[in-house]
Amino acid sequence: MSRTGVDSLDRSIDTTNQWLSDVASGFDTQDRRMAYKVTRSWLHTLRDRLPVPVAAHLAAQLPELLRGVFYEGWNPSKVPVKYSKDEYLDRFAQDAQVHKADALDAGQLVTAALRKHLSPGVVSEAFGVLPADIREMLDQPAGTSAGGSRS
Repeated sequence: MSRTGVDSLDRSIDTTNQWLSDVASGFDTQDRRMAYKVTRSWLHTLRDRLPVPVAAHLAAQLPELLRGVFYEGWNPSKVPVKYSKDEYLDRFAQDAQVHKADALDAGQLVTAALRKHLSPGVVSEAFGVLPADIREMLDQPAGTSAGGSRS
């Protein structure tokens, strides 16, 4: 049964729910609001670090609903913002409202969802333009940060 009467929107809602479920399950919770907040913050932090063409290419691969989240509040004339790995984590943690000690694991859960739902080429292109330390941080498997582990 269609929720909206528009097939593409229904598919986008379903795909977005899959993403949020993947992120929430990594936290061992069903809290979709928390998963949304973390996903939104991760998308915005990454988006603002990317050059405009790369950000736009990544966004084009997102489900319509998450694409809207990605572009929310974006000012392409002010990117990329050049911040360090620590500044990247600080910004993400503050926006996601997670403790900085948990930010790396939280971000890795969203990266895992991104890798699951998007083509490897799109992810490689986006991560490939990032400084090596940020790219390596994002490429770590979920739960492998020095601060903690997930099982």
